Amino acid sequence: MTYSVKELFYTLQGEGAQSGRAAIFCRFSGCNLWSGLEKDRKDAICNFCDTDFVGMDGTGGGKFKNAQELAAKAFAKWPGGGDPYIVCTGGEPLLQLDVTLIKALQKVGFEVAVETNGTIAAPKELDWVCVSPKTMDQLVQLSGDELKLVYPQLKVQPHDVEHLKFKHYFLQPLDEIGTDHTKAVTNYCLDNPKWRISIQTHKIIDIS
Repeated sequence: MTYSVKELFYTLQGEGAQSGRAAIFCRFSGCNLWSGLEKDRKDAICNFCDTDFVGMDGTGGGKFKNAQELAAKAFAKWPGGGDPYIVCTGGEPLLQLDVTLIKALQKVGFEVAVETNGTIAAPKELDWVCVSPKTMDQLVQLSGDELKLVYPQLKVQPHDVEHLKFKHYFLQPLDEIGTDHTKAVTNYCLDNPKWRISIQTHKIIDIS
């Protein structure tokens, strides 16, 4: 299987339970909830995405002919030391991330995480599963390590998912031009202490 990657880069995880941790980010091209094209945003299932996942022209991006090639390219970006960690994201990474690639990444030394919208079942071989639901109608991944819900959004409310089987529950303010939802998230977490706030710290400290 070949893999289409928008970008592959080294940074710090900016969100959720692993916030602040050094990581390789592998952003796969494509998503099943939005084409990524602005002309389609209005009618998309997920129309508030703030990420460019179209094409393969980002830093380190490209078409990889097999899992071993992608795993080697990813590990070459790790600076050495610590616990090598890779976050597979998108778009929707599980359109491409398969067991073959997971095992190849683990073989070179990575702990492998995924950030998914939950509409495709996550392979059990993954080390960390973060689900960020965008629709209840297609949600099939009902357990994992971390549930990270963008708030507020129309299609999924916190009470819709708080019964699912996750270790951590995060609300993350919707990144919307002209409106700051941080106070609303703060108040919700204070009133509902099962939830914790997740801030996009990478945007605050201005890193990728």
